[in-house]
Amino acid sequence: MTSDRSDRDETEAVRAELSVSRPVRRSRLRRRLSAVARLVAALTIVGGLYAAFAPGAGHAEDTPPLSANAQHGKDLFDRSCVSCHGDKAQGVYGRGPSLIGVGSAAVEFQVETGRMPAARQEAQVERRQPQFSKSEARDLGAYIQTLGGGPQLPDGENLRQDGDVARGGELFRINCSSCHAFSQNGGALSSGKYAPTLEQSTDRQIYAAMLTGPQNMPVFGDNELTPQEKRDVIAYVQYQKTDQDPGGFGLGRYGPVPEGIVIFVVGVVALIFASLWIAGKS
Repeated sequence: MTSDRSDRDETEAVRAELSVSRPVRRSRLRRRLSAVARLVAALTIVGGLYAAFAPGAGHAEDTPPLSANAQHGKDLFDRSCVSCHGDKAQGVYGRGPSLIGVGSAAVEFQVETGRMPAARQEAQVERRQPQFSKSEARDLGAYIQTLGGGPQLPDGENLRQDGDVARGGELFRINCSSCHAFSQNGGALSSGKYAPTLEQSTDRQIYAAMLTGPQNMPVFGDNELTPQEKRDVIAYVQYQKTDQDPGGFGLGRYGPVPEGIVIFVVGVVALIFASLWIAGKS
């Protein structure tokens, strides 16, 4: 009898514990579900506010239409450049590099100087008669500019305006003469490369070359040569083309040493012939 009674007491105690623990478990479950619901609601509200007020996040913006010049440039590109640079100017392996991000200045320089389109890849692409007009070259540049940005040239043709010739000469001698020579006639580099003469270069071409560093030329960004210093260099280069050598015949401006040697040799030979002629007459 005693054993049966103790078993009943234990059973009733277990039932009592279960009846107490079930509400506690249900309460914990409800609290967890409520926390999850509040978190989801908060995320939904924050996401909705961001979508409503964040710039450009509410809806996908359409690609802006090309300008008339850029559209004309795209037409020219699709006809003449796509075989080497790809249909989206992403480049073609073994044929031509990507043009994404090179900017309109690089395109204008390469096309206006006839270096592009290039017949083949070689150590140095020479300046040739351009296949596109200046306006077409700038339209091509405008299209490439839309594909990834990049360096751009200032407006106008006269980029040497307000340039300081004396300051430009100093900058040229420090930064440019080691390759282009003091005479601006260019000079040989290594591996079949060379610095070209600046005789035919326009203001915009010189500015673009400094800004983009074509082929073997280093890039002179605005943190190295300011826009005003670039104008100073252009003013000096173009002034040198109009200088009439008031001191006499410059022999191509190869410098005082080679010019002095030529004068000495020519003078000595002339003196020898004059001496022989006088001796023969006497």
